[in-house]
Amino acid sequence: MEAKARLFGHPIHQMLVIFPAGLLTTAAFFDIIRLATHNGRWSEIAFWMIAAGIVGGLAAALFGLIDWLGIPAGTRAKRVGALHGIGNVVVVALSAGSWLLRQPDPLTPSAAALALSFIGVAMLALTGWLGGELVSQLGVGVNDGANVNAPSSLTARNR
Repeated sequence: MEAKARLFGHPIHQMLVIFPAGLLTTAAFFDIIRLATHNGRWSEIAFWMIAAGIVGGLAAALFGLIDWLGIPAGTRAKRVGALHGIGNVVVVALSAGSWLLRQPDPLTPSAAALALSFIGVAMLALTGWLGGELVSQLGVGVNDGANVNAPSSLTARNR
């Protein structure tokens, strides 16, 4: 089944997800560099990248929801899509929490702010895999003849 929200023939959600994923992941790496170098400018850059990642995540979520609503009920794709979407809402919430905790001094984020960011990025790896499962294994958003009940790519018969 093809994506419901398309631009010039391509799925909008898939075009947008790379921005929050890249921004939030890079922000976490910049925080690691800050911890290693003690140069607060890296965390200040991360602060703004997280803000942009949150905005991008919300935009991607809107188009992801439109596509998810078009998946047939009772299918594996609908369940995987729900986990993917809910998980990414949690990622955005964790990122928003990290961003808010950084407000007093973006150059020296608290341990809690860093933890929320790192947990969010770890969770992003899982939700990104689920998104890949939707596209690559189930064909959602890219293949009009998608098998919305295909088995997991982790099963023995798919290796």
